[in-house]
Amino acid sequence: MPIWPIISILILVQLEITEKQKGLLKLIQLRKMNKPEAKQRIEKLRESINHHRYLYHVLDKQEISDAALDSLKKELFDLEQQFPDLITQDSPTQRIGGQPLKQFKKFRHPSRMTSFNDAFSKEDMQEWQAKFLKLLPPGSDFGGYYAELKIDGLAMEMIYENGFFKTGATRGDGTIGEDVTQNLKTVEAIPLLLDSKSYNLKAKSLVVRGEVFITKKEFERINKEQVEKGLPIYANPRNIAAGSVRQLDPKITASRKLDSFAYDLKTDFGQKTHEEVHKILKDLGFKTNKHNKFCKNLEEVLEFREKWAKEREKLDYEIDGIVVIINNIRIFEKLGVVGKAPRGAIAYKFPQAEATTKVLDIKVQVGRTGAMTPVAILEPVSVT
Repeated sequence: MPIWPIISILILVQLEITEKQKGLLKLIQLRKMNKPEAKQRIEKLRESINHHRYLYHVLDKQEISDAALDSLKKELFDLEQQFPDLITQDSPTQRIGGQPLKQFKKFRHPSRMTSFNDAFSKEDMQEWQAKFLKLLPPGSDFGGYYAELKIDGLAMEMIYENGFFKTGATRGDGTIGEDVTQNLKTVEAIPLLLDSKSYNLKAKSLVVRGEVFITKKEFERINKEQVEKGLPIYANPRNIAAGSVRQLDPKITASRKLDSFAYDLKTDFGQKTHEEVHKILKDLGFKTNKHNKFCKNLEEVLEFREKWAKEREKLDYEIDGIVVIINNIRIFEKLGVVGKAPRGAIAYKFPQAEATTKVLDIKVQVGRTGAMTPVAILEPVSVT
């Protein structure tokens, strides 16, 4: 029996051995393994690492310690360095790699990435519903609504070819964005290879859209580091997420530990409702938001929005409202787009944040015509 499986087990249980002994064991492990054995072990390591990545970053579960997972990753890296022709594009080691970019390339989206018009009240929502109902035949059943938490992050598009992650881009102006593929590869919640058990992905190009964001916990960690370095702190998590995605060095992006939710699929898998889209995304291995919900009417939408307006602080990420989408995809597409936004969807925002401050002083400014204007000097306060 080859010695390398035994050594891997010893390393995983973290036996108390010296660094010199560890190095000797690793050397024996690599030297004893021929290429067929290495190929088999590499495939097993990738399968195991991807399994634990999915559990931790998508399902929020953990079966092994971080140290054990790091040992698996290190073993995979060492084997791939010894047999570089066995490195594949979906290998976990390829999430962070390559030299820093000099600049981002422009990327034209296969179809336009729209944004949403905003609503701020029950009356706004009623008016939106009345408008699109006028465009449908009387008595049309539009299939209810699908309500999603509106993540305060950065919209992204991910393109997969034959199941492999090929390109990731920012929204930009909706037509032209920036190619940030290397940076999105560092986001563990974004799969490098899709799960093809339920769907045939061969010769198929998938276009997936989602949000990249940073958790409140990670936001606090990064700002703590900024303070320790004597640097300015960031105003909110969204600013960090946006800045991290546009780093020219993917290693900096990786250090920010970005997260992601997928929310739309522009490739036809026979889906008839937006709720089905989320199920397909989840089946393919994407992280989707477990709080999103089908609502049969506007009353249920209002209840969903009020619930999360009250409970948003319980979440580990920032939201600034909900997105409401007509669930029936055929009806949604039939309603079309006006300006930058689809008629069949709307962002129902939470009230703007408010803060109380003090007037420290009032000064009078004299303009060139002699007009005097009072200017209040306020105590600085954070409003996010």
